[in-house]
Order: sequence, then C-alpha cells, then structure tokens
Amino acid sequence: MAITAAAVKELREQTGAGMMDCKRALEETGGDVERAVALLRERGIASAARKAGREVREGLVGSYIHTGGRVGVLIEVNCETDFVARTDDFQKLVRDLAMQVAGLDPRYVDVEHIPADVLEAKTAALLADDTVRSKPEAVREKIVDGQLRKWYREVCLLEQPFRDEERTVRELVNESIATIGENIRVRRFTRYALGEEL
Repeated sequence: MAITAAAVKELREQTGAGMMDCKRALEETGGDVERAVALLRERGIASAARKAGREVREGLVGSYIHTGGRVGVLIEVNCETDFVARTDDFQKLVRDLAMQVAGLDPRYVDVEHIPADVLEAKTAALLADDTVRSKPEAVREKIVDGQLRKWYREVCLLEQPFRDEERTVRELVNESIATIGENIRVRRFTRYALGEEL
C-alpha cells in the first residue's frame, strides 16, 4: 500500500514524531493511523526508558501565573543540554507542566517523592475505613491498592491525566523525550494560591 504525504502529515501532527518515523509506522501498520499512533507511542516509551539513566543538569525554571493573579507556579524541568533547554518544544513542555500544576494542584512529582510517613498514614486510613474493614481479608489489600492508585492520580503530577486527554503527564514527558531526543526530568515545583495557609 502506498502511503500518502497527507497521511504522514496527519500522523506527524497527532504525535509530533519525525516524518520518516511516521512513514515507517504507517507502512508497518498498512496505513492504519490508529495502530500507527499506538506503535509510535510504544517506541517513544521504549526510547524514553533507554534515556532514563542519562544525567540531566541543564533545563529551565519556568513560571506560570493564572489569569487574575490568584495562582502561580514555579517549576524546574531538567534536560541534558542547554541547547535543548532553549528550544521551543522544551519551553512549551515546561509551560504545559506549569499550567498542569496550577490547574490540578498535585503535591508531589511522582510516587517516589511521597514521604514514607505520608504514604503509611494514607494506607492506614484506607485500611481503617469501615467499608474496607467489612470486606473479606483477602480482598482488603486489593481494594486499598486500587484506592492508593486513584489517590496517586490526584496527588502526583506524573500520574495525573494531562488536561482532558487519555494520556498521563508521564506519557507526555516520555513522548517529549522521544521527540526531543534527550532525557527530561521534572525535578520540583511550587504552587502558590492567594490566601492559602495564612
């Protein structure tokens, strides 16, 4: 099957992948755009996993102030080189991440950043819940595990759904790693809301 330039362009706009990667993905999937998107995502995740061990010492501290000046965010996102830190793609990613923090108010970058005492307290609270305690003992652990995963999606930036999309923030970062070609890591962030904790 001949792959048209329009199909390649459409796939590139959907995924942000390179033209040749899009063409190869379409060829491998027989022109099926949905399967090609899935294939490119899988490859992007694999590429991101290979780059995860690379050291990240460059990057940006980005900021976002929401309209009206009632919420503001400072976020540090690291990459491998200052060249990449100056690119439009990286700067857009940093801004998108800052807006995500402003909108959904995560408390931690990811699950590994949750302090052990906070995680233990949350687990204990879930186990002490009357609904969970009324279930058979063999099922309780699975229920608590499911509730913890749901809680992670609320409090961990990388576990949250990105805007109104199906993909998570972690998937967005991994896709950016695949597109940009360098390891990227969200190091830290601070969210300020007018009048909180006074």
